Amino acid sequence: MYTQALAITQGDPAGIGPEIVAKAFRDVPAQLQGCFVVGDVATLRRAAQAIARPGQPQVPVAQLAAPAEALQAPPRCIPVLQLPGIPGPQPWGRISAAAGRAAADSVVWAARAALRGEVAGLVTAPLHKEALSAAGVAFPGHTELLQAEAAAHQGVPVAAMPVRMMLASDELRTVLVSIHVALRDAIAAVTLENVLQTLRITHAALSRSLGRAPHMGVAGLNPHAGEGGLFGREEIDAIAPAIAAARAEGMDAQGPFAPDTVFMRARHAPGHPGEFDVVVAMYHDQGLIPVKYLGVDKGVNVTLGLPLVRTSPDHGTAFDIAGQGVADAASLVEAVRMARALAA
Repeated sequence: MYTQALAITQGDPAGIGPEIVAKAFRDVPAQLQGCFVVGDVATLRRAAQAIARPGQPQVPVAQLAAPAEALQAPPRCIPVLQLPGIPGPQPWGRISAAAGRAAADSVVWAARAALRGEVAGLVTAPLHKEALSAAGVAFPGHTELLQAEAAAHQGVPVAAMPVRMMLASDELRTVLVSIHVALRDAIAAVTLENVLQTLRITHAALSRSLGRAPHMGVAGLNPHAGEGGLFGREEIDAIAPAIAAARAEGMDAQGPFAPDTVFMRARHAPGHPGEFDVVVAMYHDQGLIPVKYLGVDKGVNVTLGLPLVRTSPDHGTAFDIAGQGVADAASLVEAVRMARALAA
């Protein structure tokens, strides 16, 4: 029995977020015990209708007065904490400022509750970055929004609250040096300071969750990790010195390795444990493509470096199938499982 409730944000109401949340509560009630949804009751009721099938009982939606009530919610009931003033249901599959505002309001409320210690952590259903921008939100995604909230809570500049994105599955973990920036900016972000900071954040976070120091493999930026400077000097000037500095601080970091093979070396397959617990990748697509290729339904996004637990599914809003009740809730369920493990 849990002592604190876990918050799940509803995500963009025009996307699949609300319906995968509803499907998770319906199909795996034991995994969702002690969880509640932050958002709009009408949006979740519409989602429950979207996943309904002939001959199946309707999934009830209950409005909570406080997060703690979720601990006593009956199985296969969706407990929702209604946010005042939040936009209600929006047209399926359409980008809108109202949908972006609803998603952002849910995240901000859950983040602040987690920072105050009122909930065990938060699992964020997908939002749409264009809708977020249309709503006037000054951050490109969850990670940056949560970073700003955490920094404000602790009264420090955002730069003093460095965070990193980890995508994790049972087979592979990868942490990114940069997140949602243009590729030119991502290359410029490969500096000794940024790579070393990423290694420090990764080492600290995984040491807590694994109970030991993680074995970290570091990807190069260039083909063949630069081939001794023939294809670029980032490995020589930034990445290798950062690894050396990390090792001098007692961390288990190795590399830089060729980006086209290091992920295979780190993959944990049945009967074949990987060489590394995690791969530190230099930019967004370098690190995320390998994990997503192994199965979007298995991947979980974890924000490292925050003074709270935050996970999310490894997929987006899927506007093309929103409202059809066919979206797979497996990644959301994995995100809940991982959030519970991290909050333990």
